[in-house]
Amino acid sequence: MREENGDMYEEKISTWLNEHRTNGIRLLQKLVQEPSKRGQEGSAQAIVVEKCRQLGLEIDLWEIGDEKLRNHPHFYCDRKDFKGNPNLVAIKRGIGNGKSLILNGHIDVVPEGGHAAWHDDPYSGMEKDGKVFGRGTTDMKGGNVSLLLALEAIIESGIQLKGDVIFQSVIEEESGGAGTLAAVLRGYRADGAIIPEPTNMKLFPLQQGSMWFRLIVKGKSAHGGTRYEGVSAIDKAISVMLEIKKLEKERNESLRHSLYKNVKIPIPINIGSIQSGNWPSSVPDTAVLEGRFGIAPTETMEAAQRSLMQCIEALNETDAWFKEKPIELEWFGARWLPGSLELEHPLMKTLGAYYEKVMGEQPLVEASPWATDGGYLSSVGSTPVVVFGPGETKLAHDSNEYIEVDKMMDVAKIIALTIIEWCGVEEQ
Repeated sequence: MREENGDMYEEKISTWLNEHRTNGIRLLQKLVQEPSKRGQEGSAQAIVVEKCRQLGLEIDLWEIGDEKLRNHPHFYCDRKDFKGNPNLVAIKRGIGNGKSLILNGHIDVVPEGGHAAWHDDPYSGMEKDGKVFGRGTTDMKGGNVSLLLALEAIIESGIQLKGDVIFQSVIEEESGGAGTLAAVLRGYRADGAIIPEPTNMKLFPLQQGSMWFRLIVKGKSAHGGTRYEGVSAIDKAISVMLEIKKLEKERNESLRHSLYKNVKIPIPINIGSIQSGNWPSSVPDTAVLEGRFGIAPTETMEAAQRSLMQCIEALNETDAWFKEKPIELEWFGARWLPGSLELEHPLMKTLGAYYEKVMGEQPLVEASPWATDGGYLSSVGSTPVVVFGPGETKLAHDSNEYIEVDKMMDVAKIIALTIIEWCGVEEQ
């Protein structure tokens, strides 16, 4: 794109976005007011579908869950029925001879938790002090609105793109990425992709993966009054957790990448659930630990699994009790593939250049502290991915979640200009 055209397009995009800021807020409020928790995505998705129809986009709406998806080696989802909660892909076709771009966002949100911790209704969509509040505002309906505003600004400004823009509003991201995997298997791939997760407007070319695991630790029951006659599964579980902490330290010390310099634990191993015992006066004979195992961006899922398996095998071989009663390791539930993109990739350069043009400073580039759907787009769909969006990680999944409207609008402008540069335009 020639510099003079870049200035012209920036003025057009800026003017349109400034004039339609209120419309963006209202769209976000409508989306937040539809609680699109797992299995309840349909109503919010209908709002997105209607918006895409208004924009004249080519609509592909379907319910996922066919045999091709369920039999794929990277399908990790315990959901039996997706009926009434469709995936959406909406395409702005280019005139040809340009690069294509996927804009991927998820419509599902996590549960709101206890309402007492919220200052207002979790699904109010209340606007106050330049912020919109409610579950899903930052993770990631605000980012989705940025994408839609970017597309609408281009369309309404009469800019003719050469390459295709493939907007995706998928389900099931919070539970393992089945929606994005389904879109990839349906044939949606591109020369690049942007996912507007809440990065606080940082660029994330690296995303860790993760998977859930379960450890079953056995003890020996006894009366609490003579607990020395038993072996507490809780005590033995504590020794297991200490070994896992050592493994976490080793794995993170071996991870060398400049983008992790500000991340305290780049690939954590988190124990999120402990279940043991059923009577205060009894020594528990079983403890079940469930957790999340982080996968490095350049690591395979199989290699990550091996590291935990070897840790558990070593305990079973060296601990006298575990020789008799081995710890059992199971992998279950959701998994997210890792992803990585070279820092000098053209998509990184283009997005970074327009960040600097709009914001007047160079972007911060870091590695994602959490998993995204990016691994499915890159690993299965061979589509380069950058994660970049409004909102802050610390607000995601928390009570009183909100997003700053200014940042939502800034991201819309940056992405609109990136689309124009990446896809190319028909000179006017």
